[in-house]
This record gives sequence, C-alpha cells and structure tokens, in this order.
Amino acid sequence: MKLSTPEFEHNTTIPSRFVCRQGGVNPALVIEDIPENTKSLVLIIDDPDAPRGTFVHWVVYDIPITNRIEENSIPGTQGINNSGELNYCSPYPPPGNQHRYFFKVYALDTLLGAKEGLDKSEIENLIYGHILDKAEMIGLYKAK
Repeated sequence: MKLSTPEFEHNTTIPSRFVCRQGGVNPALVIEDIPENTKSLVLIIDDPDAPRGTFVHWVVYDIPITNRIEENSIPGTQGINNSGELNYCSPYPPPGNQHRYFFKVYALDTLLGAKEGLDKSEIENLIYGHILDKAEMIGLYKAK
C-alpha cells in the first residue's frame, strides 16, 4: 500500500491550514494498492516528538474501503485522541520545536464493529492479527 496527500510530500512541512492556528482540518489522504481482500481501514495520526510522550491526534476505524479520505471529513468511527475528544486534533507543537506527524493507514481482513471512542492502544490490540498491509507518511510542523 501507499499513503500520500496532495497537500504536502512525505517528510515535508504540513501547510498552515491544517494546523491549530489556522482552523485545523484534516488533509485529504490518498490510499493506493489496497489489498484485494480488505474489509476495512484504520487511520492513526500521532506525534512521537511530543514533550510527554507520543501524542495521538486522530484514531478512525471501520473506514469503508476507499482510495481517498477527503479533507475535513470523518471517514469512519472515531476513537478518542489525547485531548480526550472524538475528532482530528491538528498539529500544535510548542514554539520552536519541529515535530513529526505520522499518518498511518492499515488494511484489515475484518470490520471491527467496535463502539465509538476507543483509544489507540485498544484499536492496536483489536487489529493485531488482522493487518493485511500498512502504509505510512510523515508530515512536519514547527510552531513559530
């Protein structure tokens, strides 16, 4: 599988309209080469450079098979982020520090059918043994 966005290249700066100071909507994502027997997708966006450990920005599961997740959309069932909310929490690192934002998509051989509001670790436990393929890209952001 391959994950990309028309908004920025892998390992380059996330445009300002996708960060907290500018309204913070999720960028569009393009998913290519999804395995044929995929039943659902999972999307996790996190920041391993956060001061208190990895910060989870978005968890979405039971995403129907699609080659594109649209900008400012909710493509499936949302899990809880580290702000304690069911939404996309856009990048907003402390001033002066560049952070890496990992966008990860998983193709699963099952539909989870899980209730809304699970956290990243609960989803990772549920998808264990069901991952057919995975794709990842990194966006960078440095607050001024």
